[in-house]
Amino acid sequence: MGKRDLETQKRKWGDPRYKLKKGLYTPEYHRGDIFLLSVVLFLVFIGVVMVFSASAIVSHEKFDTSYLFLIKQIIWTVMGVFLMLVLARIDYNKLQKFSRPLMVFSFSLLVLVLLIESGEIKRWLKFGMVNFQPSEMAKICLILYIADVLDRKGSKLQDFKKGLLPILAVAGIFLILIYAEPDLGTAVILGMVVLAMLFMGGVRLFHLLSLVLASIPLLYFAVFHVAYRRERILTFINPWADAQRIGYQIVQALLALGSGGFFGKGLGASRAKLFFLPEPYTDFIFSIIGEELGFLGASLIIFLFVIIAWRGLHIATRAPNQFGNLLAAGITFLITFQAVLNISIVTACLPTKGITLPFLSYGGSSLVFSLAGVGILLNISRQT
Repeated sequence: MGKRDLETQKRKWGDPRYKLKKGLYTPEYHRGDIFLLSVVLFLVFIGVVMVFSASAIVSHEKFDTSYLFLIKQIIWTVMGVFLMLVLARIDYNKLQKFSRPLMVFSFSLLVLVLLIESGEIKRWLKFGMVNFQPSEMAKICLILYIADVLDRKGSKLQDFKKGLLPILAVAGIFLILIYAEPDLGTAVILGMVVLAMLFMGGVRLFHLLSLVLASIPLLYFAVFHVAYRRERILTFINPWADAQRIGYQIVQALLALGSGGFFGKGLGASRAKLFFLPEPYTDFIFSIIGEELGFLGASLIIFLFVIIAWRGLHIATRAPNQFGNLLAAGITFLITFQAVLNISIVTACLPTKGITLPFLSYGGSSLVFSLAGVGILLNISRQT
């Protein structure tokens, strides 16, 4: 047994969350957070129903069947739930050993998608009829890696050069590769998650504030250096100024939300999905939810995400060790930040950007890896 493993065993001695088995203190498992599991599965169920409602007409028009997107979403749901249940039974501490190999693997995929894909947008690797988005996997792998490094470095984090700089180098490379796809939205979300994890990991506040200040000109350049992003900012200021061109999507989303009233038009009764709102089953599915299920249904979705944030942070605070604390917090931040940004975009509180709504938007990679993250959360909760 190595020195680090011996120290870990000493910390576990006397801790009621661990029991002695074959000379080692191992975690004593409980049922886990059934409340979190129930909320996530309920959201996934709503997502499947709403994807079918929003996509049936488009699917029939393009593929002569109303069920294509529904069938794909069900397949991805089954895969995601299976992966979630598997990860819920694997001791999250074992994942720490694989944090670096997984980081290298996801890094390789991010490079690969830039090299082999053609066109201006390079976000997916194509395997026959299946499209895989490496950035979705990279989110979980980077969170796992940062939780591992923060746990290992300890007091060294106070030293910028020896503690913080190596973490920033790895995270920066990931963010640059994702930005190059181009996918500024995912890069921003992941950057926010990294900052939140660094704060929880004990990095000096001065260093964090310096990072935030340094990122402002970089973000300004990333937005205003590209023409279509500049147009989105202008559209955000007044989407009605060019409602038939640049502001078309957000205007249609707002019309859909506003027309739903308090109780909604009823499931399947959306007008926006009749080729008014482009691809309503993906990033803007929240507007269809608001139109068909009304303010009541939209508020329920927001409330469910609040519960996920609450349960995730509760799991983080009760995690048996710092690695579990940081890992649970990182996954919770990822899901929560993404949901907040998506809903803010659909309601015109932020400029338009392609960000999926976790568990609800159509898309395999996003759904599968979001559920994988929940599986890790459930395993941590089983050891609290």
